[in-house]
Amino acid sequence: MVERQGLSDLLRPVRGRLLAAMVLQVLAALVGLLPLIALAELAPLLLAGDLDVERAQFWLLAGAGALLLRLLGLAAALQITHLADSDLQRQLRQRIAAHLARVPLAWFGRQRETAERVLLDDVGALHQLVAHLPNNLVAALVVPLVSLGYLLSVSLPMTLVVLLPPLLALWRLRAMRSPDYREERQRLGATLGALSTATLNFVQSIAMVKSFGRVERVQDEFISAVQRFGQFFSRWVERWAGLGASVEVLLSPLLVLALVLVAGVPLVAAGWLSPVQLLPFALLGPALAAPVAALGHGADSLVQGRTAAQRIAAVLATPVLAQPAFSLEPKGHQVLFDAVDFSYPDGTRVLRGVDLCLQPGTLTALVGDSGAGKSTLATLLARFADVSGGAIRIGGVDLRDMDSATLYRQVAFVFQDVRLLRASVIDNLRLGRPDASPAQVEAAARAAQIHERISALAEGYHTVLDGNVQLSGGEVQRLGIARAMLSQAPILVLDEATAASDPESEAAIQQALSQLAAGRTVLVIAHRLSSIQDADQIIVLQEGRVVDSGRHPVLLERPGVYAGLWAAEQLGAASMNGGQP
Repeated sequence: MVERQGLSDLLRPVRGRLLAAMVLQVLAALVGLLPLIALAELAPLLLAGDLDVERAQFWLLAGAGALLLRLLGLAAALQITHLADSDLQRQLRQRIAAHLARVPLAWFGRQRETAERVLLDDVGALHQLVAHLPNNLVAALVVPLVSLGYLLSVSLPMTLVVLLPPLLALWRLRAMRSPDYREERQRLGATLGALSTATLNFVQSIAMVKSFGRVERVQDEFISAVQRFGQFFSRWVERWAGLGASVEVLLSPLLVLALVLVAGVPLVAAGWLSPVQLLPFALLGPALAAPVAALGHGADSLVQGRTAAQRIAAVLATPVLAQPAFSLEPKGHQVLFDAVDFSYPDGTRVLRGVDLCLQPGTLTALVGDSGAGKSTLATLLARFADVSGGAIRIGGVDLRDMDSATLYRQVAFVFQDVRLLRASVIDNLRLGRPDASPAQVEAAARAAQIHERISALAEGYHTVLDGNVQLSGGEVQRLGIARAMLSQAPILVLDEATAASDPESEAAIQQALSQLAAGRTVLVIAHRLSSIQDADQIIVLQEGRVVDSGRHPVLLERPGVYAGLWAAEQLGAASMNGGQP
């Protein structure tokens, strides 16, 4: 359904304007033929011994007037379609942005590149389809049909001669309807999309990876993507370049002119045509090739536009998180996971009957092997997605009975991958609390150990964080911590923020996190067990189930998953220290 209705549905807001532009284009195309017809009619008059002045003036004025009308019609049609294209892109981006604001945050973890491509590339890919294709196709159909009628009235044999090249080109273009061509065209689009994604990742990641001295990795990934595209495009050119070249030759005006002379001279010599009767075929003959040329170029634009529209429609069809008609306010800050199940849309089950209680002011750590479900469980508290079974409650209220504003007044989160807006530092920090005063913002930045770095920026807290501002990974992390501090949310979800930090930043981040967690209900995804030895409770997950829980000393005393994880971590630490514990 999305594939069939995607393009039609997306174009509905501008359909009326496109039809109006097409009508103008038809009129402009019709009057645009008059100057050529006038030239063909003037030629015999000028060569006649007795010039018919009135008739010559008529064709001269008709040609000049038609040329002016054609220019006005084309200008009006192009203005309408370009304004329609601008409005459509604006409306689509607003519509997509509004929809994505209601999509579960978990979707972005799997589909972030899809969202970026739709907003950056696919909406823009509709430009040719909206701004140019309707006008070009109309002109390509109207002009040849009228030209064909006029040429048939002059000479049937010569009309057949000038029809031969476009008919041969049309026969050659049958390959564009073949499954092989369509499959290769889709693969070309996919390869180009992969290159676009790699380029975007390279540009976005270069500052961060340089701060860790790992620029070679992202550079190698980008170069590999460029090489893959180059190899595929070379094969594409080898296979399909001949098709394009042959069609270009067949549709060349020079070829049509040569055929008019080759076929017309014998007809003139035989007395079947007068020399001036060859002029209309030399002037209008190339116009008969326009539909075939438009078919080739228009087909590509249509395929690209339809593919882009399908991806846009698919994003707009993404299910959103339901919002309650009336939002309930939690009574307290106790967090309760009640028989929580969670499965991905493809049916993969991640969590199975998790029961867990987080008392206010305590720190709970989630530990387990990779894939045990730690991150999924933690992000469900921030309602990145809805549970498949059971419930999560804050202060006795199900998360699904709170609107987003109420929920995010209760819960803040700091993950390893902190995202900053292309905005000023102060606006980034105020994201969860827009009414915070400058003094409150500064206090949060000082607590997060990032105030001095902000003050050293060109415009301090009003510096715009764009590509010209270089921040290390640790500094970005501390900005995220300051943002969470400023929000004053009583519940904190923390994906151990120091796991990917450089050693110089780790101590500052740990100190900032200690201040952030003070007095809050904290849920930590633990990557290093040594960092959560003092946790009030440690929850051990395995294959989506809670298999053990307790404080660090208690868990070490009994054999199980936690004791095994601890032993493995200590052994790894000893190996890195040359065998010293």
